[in-house]
Amino acid sequence: MHDIWNPWHGCAKKSEGCANCYMYFLDRARNIDPSRVFRVKNNFDYPLQKNSRGEYKVKSGETLRVCMTSDFFIEEADQWRGEAWDIIAGRPDVLFYLLTKRPERVAKLLPKNWGGGWENVFFNVTAENQARADERVPLLLDLPFRHKGVMVAPFIGEVSLKKYLKSGAIERVVAGGENYDGSRVLKCEWVEKLYSECVESDTTFCFIETGTLFEKGGKIYRMPDKRLQSKMAFRSGYFHGGRKAEYKLDLPPAQRELTGEVAEYRPHFGPMCAECGSRPICNGCARCRKCPNA
Repeated sequence: MHDIWNPWHGCAKKSEGCANCYMYFLDRARNIDPSRVFRVKNNFDYPLQKNSRGEYKVKSGETLRVCMTSDFFIEEADQWRGEAWDIIAGRPDVLFYLLTKRPERVAKLLPKNWGGGWENVFFNVTAENQARADERVPLLLDLPFRHKGVMVAPFIGEVSLKKYLKSGAIERVVAGGENYDGSRVLKCEWVEKLYSECVESDTTFCFIETGTLFEKGGKIYRMPDKRLQSKMAFRSGYFHGGRKAEYKLDLPPAQRELTGEVAEYRPHFGPMCAECGSRPICNGCARCRKCPNA
């Protein structure tokens, strides 16, 4: 996936899907307390930062995944969220992907000028099992967002979204297995069932990774290599394009009066991206140089 914006870091475990949190695993390996929520000093205004040529580092048309090491709606970040909303409003040409396990807090935390939702915000809830799907997806459907999705990851129990997909309000469902400490098994039949429901409702579905433990045909396969997990997910064929979502992104206020060509983002995909499970929904390679020949 291309880019991430973490205005704050740290989180409190919320539900079953948090038991083996990857952020907790990585922070503990660095002797950092993962439960301490703090504002990230050098990265807080990242979407507004410019390079030496005066161009935005984040180009028009990019997608930024927000708070991948926290939760945008976590209580400890209430003091900073207003500034974050202002930054999002200042880049109407960038799509901001929000994912939360706390949709019950969202309605009271939206900006005063939110109206029916901002075109550049794609709001998603995590539904790691059926109980959390039934708790969070109805809230997702009731909230005033123009673009909505569901993340079934870590996929730790059978999930049916059929009754929710009928609304047509959910644009995308993403599914993936669990990694790191204590990974729980993902069963292939769970993925196949959810995929079939999305095909039936013409909702975009993407199976991005198998997780460390993947059960198929009564056999459990252990795949600690995340690149292999992603490749196996891609090769499974569990992807459905679904109804096309249209994001009517706009130029940032400072550029609306300018003439001439605006620097737009052009996705880059390397050789390793060819069989990546996230490729169908990806905004491009980050060029982090961790993959050979990327």
